Amino acid sequence: MGHAFSPFIGFALHGRVLTLLESRRDWSGADLAERLEVSTRTIRNDMVRLRTLGYPVGAASGVAGGYRLGAGSALPPLLLDDDEAVAVAVALRSSTGGLAGIEETSVRALVKLEQVLPSRLRRRVNTLSAYTVPVVFSGPTVEPQLLSTIAAACRDAEVLRMDYRKHDGTESTRSVEPYRLVHLGRRWYLVAWDRDRRAWRTFRVDRLQVRSPNGPRFTPREPPAEDIGEYVMRNVRSAPMTHRARVVVRAPAAVITERVPRGIVVEPIDDETCAVHATANTIEMLALYLGMLDAEFTVTEPPELLSRLSKLAERFSSAIPDPPLQAPASSPGGEPRSGSTNDSTLESAGQ
Repeated sequence: MGHAFSPFIGFALHGRVLTLLESRRDWSGADLAERLEVSTRTIRNDMVRLRTLGYPVGAASGVAGGYRLGAGSALPPLLLDDDEAVAVAVALRSSTGGLAGIEETSVRALVKLEQVLPSRLRRRVNTLSAYTVPVVFSGPTVEPQLLSTIAAACRDAEVLRMDYRKHDGTESTRSVEPYRLVHLGRRWYLVAWDRDRRAWRTFRVDRLQVRSPNGPRFTPREPPAEDIGEYVMRNVRSAPMTHRARVVVRAPAAVITERVPRGIVVEPIDDETCAVHATANTIEMLALYLGMLDAEFTVTEPPELLSRLSKLAERFSSAIPDPPLQAPASSPGGEPRSGSTNDSTLESAGQ
């Protein structure tokens, strides 16, 4: 993996200074000099050169003075190394899950980037794209500008005032200290400290509307967990669902864990059986989830799930022609002939 800055993207000078300016809103000259192990005079010279390159670096004089990377009227050259350039190109080629109205913009940006990619990097991008298959899910989407606004508030430790709609339709106005955005499955979530309820909360971004994006600054709190992704998954899993089920599956817990989404609870009973706790908004979805376990199971609760499974069993049975279709003939080597379905492929997909 190459790590030298690529001249086709921007100038390699002052990359470390720029990285620090992007990581925090305000920096004093002394702090930058200490972090980079250079003199404050060197820092001042670097700021002059960055402005010459088009970076809108602001400065304030005096004891409390410092530097801030602002927003300019035009995008200056970007300092990307080889790996970063490949990552950006592959991301632009991939579908953007959970975002609305960004496809055409992504194509325009990709065209501009690939025009200046060196051949060695273009080959890497083409290889990754050719052997990567994105899976596009339908579901609620959010505007990129909304994510940018929330992410900026997280970075700058600024209070967000927003309108929020809960799963039951109840609406309220919240004042929160945003911490992190988490992309889980088809949805975006915001982990934030709710100032009115004085507790950490997880909000679905597609259900919120920001009222005041640039609120007062706050002192960041200790996060609710070390692994924020796992924290959000636990909260999503424990969120109110219309239907819950517990089934005993005749298969080892380790096997079933590989076949279900990460948020599903699987408890071992013994070496050969386990209990699966599943939730869904409809009883039909619960039945479909259980059918995808690819193992025998017994429903312990709820009773209405048994009725739905019985109806599905009748429906599936009626779909089988009489006499049943014959399985495709095997080749002499025992493998299905061309055009037939390979069982191992189905097993892998089920897992």
